[in-house]
Amino acid sequence: MLFPFPSIVTRLRAVAPPETGVYLVGGTVRDAFLNRRSHDIDLAVPRGGIRLARRIANALGGAFYPLDAERDVGRAIVNADDGRYAIDVAAFRGGSLETDLRARDFTINAMAASLHQPEDLIDPLDGLSDLKDKVLRACAETAFADDALRILRGARLAASLGFHILPETRRLMHTALPLLEDVSPERLRDELFRMLESANPAAALKVADALGALAYVLPELPRLRGVPLPPPYQADAWQHTMRTVEHLAALLEALSPAYEQEKAADFALGYAMVRIGRYREALADHLRAHSHPERSARALLLLAALYHRAGQREGGDVAAASARLAGRRGEALRLSNAEARRLAATVRHWPQVQALAGQLPVSPREVFRYYRAAGDAGVEAVLLALAETVAAYGPRLPHDLWQQHLEAARTLLAAWWERHDEVVAPPPLLSGHDLMQTLGVAPGPQLGALLEGLLEAQAAGEITTREEALAWVKKRL
Repeated sequence: MLFPFPSIVTRLRAVAPPETGVYLVGGTVRDAFLNRRSHDIDLAVPRGGIRLARRIANALGGAFYPLDAERDVGRAIVNADDGRYAIDVAAFRGGSLETDLRARDFTINAMAASLHQPEDLIDPLDGLSDLKDKVLRACAETAFADDALRILRGARLAASLGFHILPETRRLMHTALPLLEDVSPERLRDELFRMLESANPAAALKVADALGALAYVLPELPRLRGVPLPPPYQADAWQHTMRTVEHLAALLEALSPAYEQEKAADFALGYAMVRIGRYREALADHLRAHSHPERSARALLLLAALYHRAGQREGGDVAAASARLAGRRGEALRLSNAEARRLAATVRHWPQVQALAGQLPVSPREVFRYYRAAGDAGVEAVLLALAETVAAYGPRLPHDLWQQHLEAARTLLAAWWERHDEVVAPPPLLSGHDLMQTLGVAPGPQLGALLEGLLEAQAAGEITTREEALAWVKKRL
């Protein structure tokens, strides 16, 4: 049998020497059987994983990264006609291919095929049978004790593939749960982001929660179970959070450039595409520009959705409390400073969008103030606010209310992409130096307040020239 591997595999054959004994393994073989398109390629070699990864990167004009020097694992990032590929090359664990396969997580990931002779399947644990039966079975009794992160991986696989985790495997997972405390924050973060980047992130999170694993990664979230929300909310804070993630994922898909409008299955999505669909290309560029090299801005936005009600139990300003919790969790997961700030800002400012929807029309002054507070995370906060609204009302979402929220969103997004220099960040007509030299304003809070007020007056269209700006300042002095 010749498996339908991605086209990049043909180029890899020309780079890797046949005598080395290079094998396609794990998810690469699994996805080939499932006819799933994947841009992650896993290779295994007897030795020299880092060396071969570097050779692939050099030959195909890609980038090379040593992932794990102790285990001899390297990565090549290569661009091809059909996209960008991450090619991981690892030395055998245990000295032989079969030992390596038996030491893996699930039987469906313990299959291999020779890179140069891919017609023969190597399947020591009968993973193909489990693949056909749509079940997840641990490769060994020690699978999760050896690496507890596999519990989260199992939740992601079960949700994304629609597979059932066998009872004995569930038992092994449950027994190994406390070992998640010993997994590094970086590895927990990376697996969490893989969940959030999957086709159905809410389902993966629900499976992780059912297994008892979510509390070890995002401990603030299970505490929301049973916390009431006022009308019009129809669920507790935990259920509402999951619904918000579901609706946000659906909205992001509908606003992706490749989405076909005919697929919109309900009024809320269809009308959203009509009102703000013109910004889908701009939104894709925005999210791409703010993505970390190893983590997407889309996944970070979904993480914000998970934390948008995290402070519900604390009372007071829920958005502020939720933003603090989100920021701390971002730091605990070793997100970059920019990611942690963006996460917290998105959580902090989405309620402002809903507030603006209740007082239409949104004035240029209000737009300026919104983005002055939220920064460029204000774009993500708009999307989160829309998803939150749909999650709050569900199928009872009033049409007129949804129109109001989309009108506010359209005004904010139009200002960001069409009137940015006019309303969001107008070029200053006067500098602090001007105010100090010309009008004798001393450095301090008053100077800052005058400069801020000037920008706001510009955004509102009250002043347009330097002379008008000077008159505006003199009047306030």
